Amino acid sequence: MLSRSVMRRFEKLAGFRHAAGNQIHKRESNPGYPCREDSAAPRHGTARKTIPAAMQTRYTATAILLHWLIGLALLCMLALGFYMQSLPLSPEKLKLFSWHKWAGVTIFLLVCFRLAWRLSHRPPALPASMPPWARLAAHAVHWLLYGLMLAIPLSGWLMSSAQGFQTVWFGILPLPDLLSRDREMGRLLTQVHVFLNWTLIACISLHVLAVLKHQFLDRDDLLSRMLCRTDKEK
Repeated sequence: MLSRSVMRRFEKLAGFRHAAGNQIHKRESNPGYPCREDSAAPRHGTARKTIPAAMQTRYTATAILLHWLIGLALLCMLALGFYMQSLPLSPEKLKLFSWHKWAGVTIFLLVCFRLAWRLSHRPPALPASMPPWARLAAHAVHWLLYGLMLAIPLSGWLMSSAQGFQTVWFGILPLPDLLSRDREMGRLLTQVHVFLNWTLIACISLHVLAVLKHQFLDRDDLLSRMLCRTDKEK
């Protein structure tokens, strides 16, 4: 009885080795032959999909928030600026001028933060269908807008200093005058400030027209880069 049981164990072991050898032979001769590890289904929640930077199609949430916040603030500032010019000299006009300067300093700080965020976070790529000249124009207008959003508040600050009106941020924090009082310089800086604002209006109009062209004529969904994801996309 002992010899028979020992023989059976040897037969089972030999059969197992033979089957394993056949499987190894099939795997080596056929690279596409599935193995246990390859055929096993991945466990739920063990792997998370990551999107490479080159495949991102939207700006970051911070960039989107700053874009629309600054855009809305600029439109309000331009409207307030035109409205103030039509008012006669009065305490109401001086109060609006103060609000205008407070908002200008705030926008300047937001643009500085937005620019720092832009330099440290790569934006999504432009559509591949855009020709080289259109890409160059888009980048040129983009950086021109940044330059104007920085230059306009600075020109207003310089203008206010030259005219002898100190800027007090939100009526709490006095900002230093960048220039000594100079009436002629104040007039020149007023013209510079107005010119820069009209240039900003032209750039914003061009920017909006380009977005509308891409959205409704080219249909390349460029606008979605600066929109938050919907529930369906999540």
